[in-house]
Amino acid sequence: MKLRTALLAATVMATPVIAQAQPVTGLYVGGGLGYNNLTQQKASGDTNPAAASTHLGYGPGFVGVGSVGWGFGNGLRAEVEGDYRTNRINSSTTGQVSGTDQQYGAMFNVLYDFQLGLPVVPYIGAGVGYQWSNFQNVAATGFGTSSPIKINGTEGSFAYQGIAGVSLPIPPIPGLALTAEYRFMGLSEPRKYDASVDDLSGKVKVIQGYNNSLLVGFRYNFGVAPPPPPPAPVAAPAPAPARTYLVFFDWDHYDLTDRAKEIIAEAAQNSTKVQYTRIQVNGYTDTSGTPQYNMGLSIRRAESVKAQLITDGVPANVISIMGFGDTHLLVPTGPGVREPQNRRVEIIIE
Repeated sequence: MKLRTALLAATVMATPVIAQAQPVTGLYVGGGLGYNNLTQQKASGDTNPAAASTHLGYGPGFVGVGSVGWGFGNGLRAEVEGDYRTNRINSSTTGQVSGTDQQYGAMFNVLYDFQLGLPVVPYIGAGVGYQWSNFQNVAATGFGTSSPIKINGTEGSFAYQGIAGVSLPIPPIPGLALTAEYRFMGLSEPRKYDASVDDLSGKVKVIQGYNNSLLVGFRYNFGVAPPPPPPAPVAAPAPAPARTYLVFFDWDHYDLTDRAKEIIAEAAQNSTKVQYTRIQVNGYTDTSGTPQYNMGLSIRRAESVKAQLITDGVPANVISIMGFGDTHLLVPTGPGVREPQNRRVEIIIE
């Protein structure tokens, strides 16, 4: 049960990473460091005929690689690599041998990335090139000579390798990926090094063992564009402007004239052609009466218009009325003025 839960959590956490796993396109650079294991190598020579051959054993070593390559956007990649490996000789099947074997060179690799929709991208590859092997400060004792046999020199050979690895995209930095890989390398030819003991000199032939390397590193693809920004939020449409109708009244009246009924009918009809939330009916008077009387008259005028709107088909629950008396004059006047433009009701459709 715990394993199933862990797998589910890993899948959920990997979801944003999967979205970033794009094929390598265009120029990229990479590098890695790690552990190198060099298997036994057979050494034989004419410096000590009594011990014509031995097998050299190596301790844990170091490997570093750097590469420049090109991705074709379909999973295929090609790169040029420079590499360096070093291992100390720590054993021999005959006598005692110490020293260091350093290998370095250049390889041309072809690789293929498998886009499987996983959190990581597996890849395999193969390479050919040329490697130099440097025997540095190698000394052998116990081979029947009075002094150590010294072996030094640098020899080259054509080389081949196989590569298997995985890359993990790092979403915050488009194009950057963490890599982990295994490399197997072999040199195709024996090498002959100079050997000397006392006043004698000769050659020691070394037949290549194999390098098994484990590396962790990074790769950066210059051809990956950053993700596009999220789309801008769509602005909400501006509300439709309110429509206003004016209904005028005779002095000191709140009954509707024929012309007033025509205007109300037009307002009622047009209200069915727009999407409205409410209809506001506001009543007003001129300044010829007292404020208390004018307030009541303005409300009666608003109620009269509301009743006609309902008659013309407008639902009563969307209509609200207000009376403002002799305030909010359409035409500013002094007190006691009978101004026809101020004796009105406003129908506002919102």
